[in-house]
Amino acid sequence: MPSVSTPPWPATARYGLEPAPGGLGLVQDLLNTISAGAPRQPDLLDEPSSATGWARDAAARWSTATGRPAPDVTLDPAGLRTLRILRDDLQNGIDARLRGTPESGQPTTGTSDDRTPTGSRPAGATLRLDREGSVHLEPAGSGADLLVSLVLAALFEAQLTDVGRRIKTCRNPRCQVAFYDRSRNNSGVWHSVRVCGLPTNLRAHRARRRQAD
Repeated sequence: MPSVSTPPWPATARYGLEPAPGGLGLVQDLLNTISAGAPRQPDLLDEPSSATGWARDAAARWSTATGRPAPDVTLDPAGLRTLRILRDDLQNGIDARLRGTPESGQPTTGTSDDRTPTGSRPAGATLRLDREGSVHLEPAGSGADLLVSLVLAALFEAQLTDVGRRIKTCRNPRCQVAFYDRSRNNSGVWHSVRVCGLPTNLRAHRARRRQAD
């Protein structure tokens, strides 16, 4: 009997990366909707059509990863803006964790007149008790609000098992692709050592040689 292939996470697959496990793959995939890579990939949240296509594909992949029914996600302009803000907040939070908290007054990737920090707005969710006596966090809402709830629920569950800190963004400032660090001591800094690590280290080495000379 032929095996059924698992569909890829639509944004993460563009960068040839192994996805994070379970629902945490949705967090990684949202971060990877950015424009990055060589050749440069488009920003999937740049326009409503591409954003809605990504949201539906990602929701279907989330269903495969978690074994839960796939939600139907439709985005309007306000919902698209909400997802962009969430992506920026996630990126800034990871950057702060990996590189130290930015100094006050540093600009963020969003604009000051359309941003509402995601951390200050609630996301719908419920708690459900299953037949085995285990409690599950169930995301709720519709459209972008449901995606926000799915992402934050996945992050919350990952924090409980101490794997959320393994979601990182590439140290190369020209890249910033999100990857899941599978190293034993969680010491990875590049999404790809070959693509970003070696060239960056070589440039730094040459700069030190020039300074010494």
